[in-house]
Amino acid sequence: MKQNNKRHILARYAIVVGIMLAFSTCIAWYLFKTSIVHAAEWNDKANTVLTSTTPIEPERGKLLADNGTVLAANLQYYVLRIDWFTEGIKTDTLMKDIGPLCDSLALFDNSMTAAQWKQKILGDRKEILDNAKKTNPDGSKGRKNRAYKLFPYMLTHKEFERVSHFPFLCRAKNKNGFYTEKHNRRIKPYGDMAARSIGNVGQNEESAFIHGHSGLEMALDSLLYGKPGVAKNIQLTNGIVRAESVPAVKGYDITTTINVQLQDIVENELNDMCLETGARWGTCVLMEVATGEIKAISNLERNDKTGEYVEGRNHAVLGYEPGSVVKTISMMVALEDGIVNDINAPIATGSDWMYAGRNISDRPHGAATRTPREIIETSSNIGMAKLIVKDYGNNPGGFRKRLEEMGFFEPFNTGIGGETTPNFPVLGNKNWDKLSLTRQAYGYATTIPPIYTLAMYNAIANDGKFVRPHLVKKLSREGELDSIIPVTYIRKQVCSPENAAKLRQMLHDVVWGSHGTARHWVQDEKVEIAGKTGTAFTNASGQYGAQKRLAFCGFFPYDKPKYSCIVLMLGADRGAGACSGTVLKNIARKMYARGLLGTMPDVPANETGKDDKNYPTLFASMNDNAAVNIKRGLHVKTTHRYARPTKVEKGVPCVIGLDIREAIKVLENAGLTVNFTGSGMVTGQSLAAGSAFTRGQRINLRLRNS
Repeated sequence: MKQNNKRHILARYAIVVGIMLAFSTCIAWYLFKTSIVHAAEWNDKANTVLTSTTPIEPERGKLLADNGTVLAANLQYYVLRIDWFTEGIKTDTLMKDIGPLCDSLALFDNSMTAAQWKQKILGDRKEILDNAKKTNPDGSKGRKNRAYKLFPYMLTHKEFERVSHFPFLCRAKNKNGFYTEKHNRRIKPYGDMAARSIGNVGQNEESAFIHGHSGLEMALDSLLYGKPGVAKNIQLTNGIVRAESVPAVKGYDITTTINVQLQDIVENELNDMCLETGARWGTCVLMEVATGEIKAISNLERNDKTGEYVEGRNHAVLGYEPGSVVKTISMMVALEDGIVNDINAPIATGSDWMYAGRNISDRPHGAATRTPREIIETSSNIGMAKLIVKDYGNNPGGFRKRLEEMGFFEPFNTGIGGETTPNFPVLGNKNWDKLSLTRQAYGYATTIPPIYTLAMYNAIANDGKFVRPHLVKKLSREGELDSIIPVTYIRKQVCSPENAAKLRQMLHDVVWGSHGTARHWVQDEKVEIAGKTGTAFTNASGQYGAQKRLAFCGFFPYDKPKYSCIVLMLGADRGAGACSGTVLKNIARKMYARGLLGTMPDVPANETGKDDKNYPTLFASMNDNAAVNIKRGLHVKTTHRYARPTKVEKGVPCVIGLDIREAIKVLENAGLTVNFTGSGMVTGQSLAAGSAFTRGQRINLRLRNS
């Protein structure tokens, strides 16, 4: 019996030893195979791991207004989470810290009291832990939620630093389970203001990194994006770590020509007129005559669901049949080519003219004769066609070539994404080519982006200097100025100063002449405006139809033009002067009232008549979201926030502390007429809050930025 047991035991030992020997042999074989036979292959894999690199995304540059105000910037936000399954979390430690923690949370976010915070955190923790212990119907254990979100929103870096010092959260990570997720977001502190021109960012098919998708963000992406860095794997004693080998280079901060105050005026006036006339869309560009700087640009489209107008396609750089605003450009050609010498010499026009087998009509405003001045003033199709045909009738293609020589088709490279150039079909010598020439002369059979029309009118205001429109002013990096974008010219002189003066006189007649097409709507006693109306008929598919596309392009003040402007609207329920012309006039009036045309009405320092140094606490905006983004998110030192004004039951409202947009709304609703000086927020008002006033009485406001 004992002998049999011994044999069984020895047999078992033999089996165990055999298995161990076989296992050891396998280990030895694979060790030999790995270190000797396949050594080169494994060495290559190791080298691949150690030599592999990962690109580091650079910080995207900021887009700034002309005075350095932030229009778009990258901010890092944090999602704060707690892993309640972290082994180092001790219940007694948590219960010891929960009171002070919730007191701190209630001070940070007063949407809940300290008691409510405590109830929420402990209740959520218990539910998460209990769910993990449950057994599902399929026999599996409940899911462990290791990503409990402490706040339902993301925090800025400054807020994260504050919260991370709260009781319990300030303990070591392995004792509280506290961790964060970082997110970069592109923030526009001014919301929809110039949003389409600024553009948007996001990932694309070519790269997981963030690039510009539209507007300035896209057009200037190579500058804003910067240069990616490189991270390599490094072998250390206790493992492999990833370390930066080539640092990423931050993108340029780009200062644009946009002026926030002017942008606000333009957007509000365009929006109000769109609402009033039921237009499908509207676009407006305001430019500085001497420099070509685009100070404001707005593109609004109607949302059919809400009836509101939102930033839409950038119509300012897309081609449309211009209508009669192009007659001024045709007249420039006529003057430069000597077709017209005396702008007061009459030519035969009539009400109808048959040319190339088709009738051209000026009904019901035709006349037997028109002078070149009257052709522009009354917007005569026949007169303009006859002038151009006189020189180019036997060479229809020569008109386009002449415009090409003037630089009319050269790309502006304004910095606006999606920019197109004018499209003039090349004409031959057939009858239909001759007919097309007449139509090109007065604004049909061609498409011109509004900004190109504006640039030519700007040249007229600028004594013939054809300055290049642009949106970029300067580049800087890390606060250091890198380069300034100079004023450049498409042509130093697109026309002579003498002819520019004649054209200015003609455009003045359009507004101030007894038969001017804009005389009823654009005349203003404070700002003398010159410009031209234009109407083109279209339909939903862009072909000729019953819907009107209405334009007004001009400049102001007339005697010394400082700004040029174009307004284009589709589907408004009135004429070009009454809608687009009125928008331009209202913009000019607002600029005059705010002292932006060199006119600074006298304004008392404040209601006491003394210079009050005790200004109220300043606000960047009355909009809470915008204020938060600017004050705590962007950390712009010169940005402040105003205290809200005191409420007044009757009499003059108190507007100290409001921005000018809100102040004007409050005061005009009360029946007061508003004048103001300065920029920024209201720090003084000439009529004391609560005092009696008569309807229409003038109140003067003083504004400050800091």
